[in-house]
Amino acid sequence: MTFATHTGNRGLVLEEKLIFEQGQPGRTGVDLPEPKGTKSRLGGLDRDSNVGLPGLSEPQVVRHFTRLSQKNFGIDSGFFPLGSCTMKHNPRLNEKVARLPGLSDLHPMQPESTVQGALELIDTCAHWLLVLTGMPAVSMSPAAGAQGELCGMMAIRAALDARGENRRRVLVPESAHGTNPATAAACGFTVDSIPATEDGRVDLAAFEAKLGDDVAGIMLTNPNTCGLFERDVRKIADLVHAAGGYFYCDGANFNAIVGRVRPADLGVDAMHINLHKTFSTPHGGGGPGSGPVVFSEALAPYAPIPYVVRNENGFHLVETADENDGMKPFGRLKGFHGQMGMFIRALTYMKSHGADGLRQASGDAVLNANYLLARLKEKLSVAFPGYCMHEALFDDSFLKDTGVSTLDLAKAIIDEGFHPMTMYFPLVVHGALLIEPTETETKESIDQFCDAVLSLVAKAESGDAEFFKNAPYLTPRRRLDETAAARKPVLRWQPETA
Repeated sequence: MTFATHTGNRGLVLEEKLIFEQGQPGRTGVDLPEPKGTKSRLGGLDRDSNVGLPGLSEPQVVRHFTRLSQKNFGIDSGFFPLGSCTMKHNPRLNEKVARLPGLSDLHPMQPESTVQGALELIDTCAHWLLVLTGMPAVSMSPAAGAQGELCGMMAIRAALDARGENRRRVLVPESAHGTNPATAAACGFTVDSIPATEDGRVDLAAFEAKLGDDVAGIMLTNPNTCGLFERDVRKIADLVHAAGGYFYCDGANFNAIVGRVRPADLGVDAMHINLHKTFSTPHGGGGPGSGPVVFSEALAPYAPIPYVVRNENGFHLVETADENDGMKPFGRLKGFHGQMGMFIRALTYMKSHGADGLRQASGDAVLNANYLLARLKEKLSVAFPGYCMHEALFDDSFLKDTGVSTLDLAKAIIDEGFHPMTMYFPLVVHGALLIEPTETETKESIDQFCDAVLSLVAKAESGDAEFFKNAPYLTPRRRLDETAAARKPVLRWQPETA
């Protein structure tokens, strides 16, 4: 039985109006005296009308934002199985260290002599990344994974320009992350797609056929977006190098192999590392992001400025090209040197785990994903045969003739108390469901999720498609017309006219 309440509330899930809808003219939670003895510096441009901000009392403000926070689903609320996003626990120790005096109150414009500890911390974090990847150089500047991609590809272009070679074709496998072709295009390259084999990996024959003297390199994600390790990665690297190109590896899935495989040993020339995925700094809205890029010896001279060096006077931030000894940086990537808060959190995570702990974390990520795969493959159709790495990929063929779509199933999962998995990605799989449990979930939480998914699949097989078409039922908002919302979004509140 369904029913509507007078208030719109659903038990303790309270209906919440926009803050502008709650505001009343003249209402305020503060009482500030008029400033005395000051002159206006507005030069006659004083505002002569209301600013238009909502007027609320202090309790109203507190309740509004508290209620909004209760409507938000995060990793602290429950299982967050987004594939290729690694929504894992952010240890509170990391947050505590990032808030320590002397770290939380730093300013990027301070004199170098007053931030020696911060520079040493950046240098130490960089050292850990170099050891774990086996690479000789790293740029800490990139603000996120996508900017890390840009950094790596700009270094490749700079290296090619220095060689006097107009190579402008970049090979990108179908199983690469979606930002890879966009990044290549942004750097002035043309993108040449490489098909996948039936087992979800790069078609080596097709790759070899596309090699030529105009190839700048390849952008390969490994483990790839299908959650599979590219078995021919070393041969791919050797072939692209023999053709005169460079090997860019998308390191977004480094969390699956850290402590077990060094990218340098795979022939990688440049690879970004998402600190928010592999080393537990906050993800997405909890950011900002951070995407350091490691470089091979061939590309190290072209890494961007600034970077930290140590000399007889302590730590120094090299910020101009004329300071470099044999270096040819392609320029500066961003205003300041990376995201300090993310470096603190990542280094705390690495030092608290140690090399053995990081190795165990990647092993647990793969173990959890394969356990989930084993549980769900009884009813769900696996996209590719065999074991997976850090995430399990399914297609929608198990829903054939049920009248239920991938989207319908995902909406019903919300009512079970879980954020849905990644849907319809990667595009190489029809109706994809990409699920990543990460290493931070317990067997009990994975079992609970699997039990819920299997129960919904059984319901779909029973013929109750109508139930799925109307899901979710228990959320503050019911199902939206997502197509109309995307095409005609309402992005600004307008007051009602009399």
